[in-house]
Amino acid sequence: MASNQEQFIEIQRKNLESATRLAQFALQNAQQVMALQTELAQSLLNGSLVSFQAQASAKDPQEMMSLRAGYVRETTQRLLEAAGRIAEIGNASRAEFSRLLTEQLASGNQEMSEAFQSFLKTLPGSNPQMLDVMQQAMQTAAQAFEQVVKTTTAGIPKSTKKK
Repeated sequence: MASNQEQFIEIQRKNLESATRLAQFALQNAQQVMALQTELAQSLLNGSLVSFQAQASAKDPQEMMSLRAGYVRETTQRLLEAAGRIAEIGNASRAEFSRLLTEQLASGNQEMSEAFQSFLKTLPGSNPQMLDVMQQAMQTAAQAFEQVVKTTTAGIPKSTKKK
């Protein structure tokens, strides 16, 4: 019975390690997005100061309108580039998250199945059909999860999927 308990403890340890990896990954992605947002804010602030100075020294209204239009185009371009980079980070994050979960499910499913088999065999009066039902339920859950992963990663551009 102690070996079954040890097996379950080991499974829980591995689950905790996986959860820690996922949390670290999420934190890294959040840091990337925050760094991008900080860089964008600084860039926009600097651009607005330069634009304001240029507009203040404009010689006529037409030059001022031209400078404003240029500033708007440049700001829009920076915002679109930042949005694209954030989308890339998000897509890469989803793909990596799905990969890690699939990996965990694949290894955890086998370990859990072995642990249940061992545990059920030690029970007095255990029924072999009970083991079959448990294995079928675990396989069904694994297949359902794989389908969810396929569905959620279907919309991710191939350039962001990890290989």
